Amino acid sequence: MAADATDLPADVIAAARTDAANRPAASLPAWADRLIWTVLWKIVAVGLAVAAGLWAIGQLSHFLGLLGIALFFALAMIPGVEALTRRFGMRRGAAVGIIYLAALLVVVLLVVVLIPGIVRFAQEVSSAAAVWFEHLNTWWEGMFGSPLLDQGDATDETSALAKLVQQWASGALGAVSSGIGAVFNLMTIAMFAFYLAADWPRVMRAVMSRMPPERQRVFKWVATTSIEQTGGYFYSRLLLASVCGGLGFVAMLIVGLDLVYALPLAMFMGFVSTFIPFIGTYLGAALPILITLAVVGVANAIGLLVWVLIYQQLENYALSPKLSSKTMELNGAVAFGGAIAGGALAGPMGAFMALPIAALITAIIKNTGRTYAVIDEEVAADEEPVEEPDEPGALRRGLTRIGSLFRRPRD
Repeated sequence: MAADATDLPADVIAAARTDAANRPAASLPAWADRLIWTVLWKIVAVGLAVAAGLWAIGQLSHFLGLLGIALFFALAMIPGVEALTRRFGMRRGAAVGIIYLAALLVVVLLVVVLIPGIVRFAQEVSSAAAVWFEHLNTWWEGMFGSPLLDQGDATDETSALAKLVQQWASGALGAVSSGIGAVFNLMTIAMFAFYLAADWPRVMRAVMSRMPPERQRVFKWVATTSIEQTGGYFYSRLLLASVCGGLGFVAMLIVGLDLVYALPLAMFMGFVSTFIPFIGTYLGAALPILITLAVVGVANAIGLLVWVLIYQQLENYALSPKLSSKTMELNGAVAFGGAIAGGALAGPMGAFMALPIAALITAIIKNTGRTYAVIDEEVAADEEPVEEPDEPGALRRGLTRIGSLFRRPRD
């Protein structure tokens, strides 16, 4: 072989030597090549897994939304469930069943009373709209010297109003009496809320058993705060809605509204003014005042307006401080922004759930992370004192006060 190599032409040997000199010094080792391919395959696998996860979330978004709503209502029921189990010694499932039965009775009562009221309300508005516009035009002309609407415009507006009211009534009745999908969604929420509220200690044990001890304490605090915020908010809002609707119903009867108007308007006023933050009071009072103005007269509408203003002060300075402020510590700007964000993300249900969620996030931010002393004397002088975490805070005091509603008074 050596003899054959020496017999090669000189130009071939020179070309081989030139090619060897121009060749890279060394190629990648085998382990580096395997590492590169392994990393590339892992990147592709992670990308496919993320894409599959996003696709699954998109497909399950409706179900996940129902599950979130069920968790919200389960957290809202837990204070009542625990109060019933402590007071009467019943099982958690039976306590949840009693709460469900009470809610079902309330819904049936509302449907039985409200549906005929909505039908008669729509009929009365449709038949009396022309008279209302005539009274409004007469009052406007007496105040400002010219009619608000001419006869043709008044007729068009009357027809439009009657059509709008009839469509609203038909939509309300249709929403109550039809919709298999809505019934299925409601049953799904009720079922998951029942199991979550009834088996909440077991759920907590199952989740916390997968965590180290220090993380268990944090998770327990977050869960307890969630129950306090959600349950306190729900029960306090429910009490305020009942008080507002009941007093509003009496006030509307006093100013001269018939029962067919007063009952649905009082329920509308109580719900809207209580469960819609900030502007709900004005939205809930605007419609009853306008109906009173059209049906009864200016003086009666002014009387109802005066009652609304008085009740608003009573709620702000007497009722809310004893209920809402004791169960949910939340800055007004944060509450307003949270309600807007919740409504934009999930509609009315999102706005309804936004306040306790915002309060929970605020509580987590306030009680986690590192804080420092404020060195500016002027800013530090305006700082409110912070309660010690081991003392019973406003959330627990408010929850205890609401829980006392379930206890039998002692002799």
